[in-house]
Amino acid sequence: MSKFNVLIAGSTGYIGIELIKILLNHKNVNIKYLCGKNSIGKKISFFEKSLSSKKLPKITKYNKRYLQNVDVLFTALPNGEAQEISKLINKNNILIDIAADFRLDTAFEYSKWYKLKHKAPNNISKSIYSLPEFTSDKIKKYNIISCPGCYPTSILLPLIPIIKKNMINLNNIIIDSKSGYSGAGRGVHKKYQGKNLYNSIKAYGVGFHRHNSEIDQEIKKIIKKKILNITFTPHLAPMFKGILSTIYIETKKNFSLNHINDVLKKTFKKSKFVSVKKINTFISTNDVINTNNCHISVCKTKYKNKFIILSAIDNLIKGGSGQAVQNMNIRLGLPENRGLLWKKYLFCFSYYLLIH
Repeated sequence: MSKFNVLIAGSTGYIGIELIKILLNHKNVNIKYLCGKNSIGKKISFFEKSLSSKKLPKITKYNKRYLQNVDVLFTALPNGEAQEISKLINKNNILIDIAADFRLDTAFEYSKWYKLKHKAPNNISKSIYSLPEFTSDKIKKYNIISCPGCYPTSILLPLIPIIKKNMINLNNIIIDSKSGYSGAGRGVHKKYQGKNLYNSIKAYGVGFHRHNSEIDQEIKKIIKKKILNITFTPHLAPMFKGILSTIYIETKKNFSLNHINDVLKKTFKKSKFVSVKKINTFISTNDVINTNNCHISVCKTKYKNKFIILSAIDNLIKGGSGQAVQNMNIRLGLPENRGLLWKKYLFCFSYYLLIH
């Protein structure tokens, strides 16, 4: 069986660690290089004790010479760094970015939202924003693949199908999302030190969170010039991982709760990872933690044409490393769920234990 050599840049972060765990269970992958900046020479087990028995390379500094020896590069780096790497990849390399470097369609929009000059603007048109449930027929044409953010993943999966069918009013969509604090990265513990991070919930990025740009961009591709008014507010919740998005919608005339639910069920009928539950199912992050799944539920309200959609994912897996592997599988012509079907006990709470 052929194996693809893989490099992970940003291997010691929360998403990098989850990516390693997934790829260790992928029979078509050989982890060739683990790269980092401040951990050179260390074993990855220093950051995740459950990996101590695994045969893995020591962490090294990224070197462009590595490109000659790898098929796939995963980048989970600070914004801007994957852009530099993209300028040197060869025709045999596939770059899968789990950060935001190629999520936006123009260098102007990237600069507007991320306050950074794009370092590889010529590669934007050579990349694809890939939410794999909607891009599987296009992704094989690209060698630079941008994975959506965690919040947009949970939001766009249920919204895109019903917006395509012109079923809801677009002038007042309200989204309230709650994420485990791992979504803020390793630095979250220092940043919120003394602020009772583990026992309180906090709103942040109110009105102007960067993920607004992705949500608006992808929906505007569908609606063209129609007016779009989305209010999105994210929160950090006192849990390590998981996202629950609560989406408030108003349907157009003649569209009922059952119509919305039927369209979502039909859209994801053959999906490996997206499951539309029975109407009025009160889903939770516990249902999807440590999986690449997304659970969706459409709920009624006291108003005839207003409904609530619940969407739950694991922010580090379906909103990060798992979705990246899903994209890789499709791009390489492998089964979409290869390496992504594992038992929950494989997840280790080393991070949680280390910080408490």
